[in-house]
Amino acid sequence: MECKFSKNERLHSKKLIKELFDKGSSFFLYPFKVLYLDELGISDNQLLVSVSKKKLKNATDRNYIKRRVKEAYRLNKHLLPSTQGSKKLIALIYVSNDLMGYHDISPKVIKVLRKVPVAKPPQE
Repeated sequence: MECKFSKNERLHSKKLIKELFDKGSSFFLYPFKVLYLDELGISDNQLLVSVSKKKLKNATDRNYIKRRVKEAYRLNKHLLPSTQGSKKLIALIYVSNDLMGYHDISPKVIKVLRKVPVAKPPQE
């Protein structure tokens, strides 16, 4: 089992981020708002983690949350339903005002990964 979080798995393309926010589906699972989209042209599932400056003023607090979320994703990404050819773009937007530790964030990330729906096979 591959337990790395490589650059290929980080969502950083402005074009893909715009497409995710324009066309993606979403749901809310405290403390995250989750956006997801099935994408055909990518090799791996890609993750974007966002923490609002309005919610957590200190950059160190925002970075703390982002590191914890990425680590929880890295260890549990195998829970994402995998389909041939279609991969997912996922944005985890942290909406809480509170600073949560890894043991609080990890179960929430696991629930998010299990709740992301399986892609429907292409209709011919």
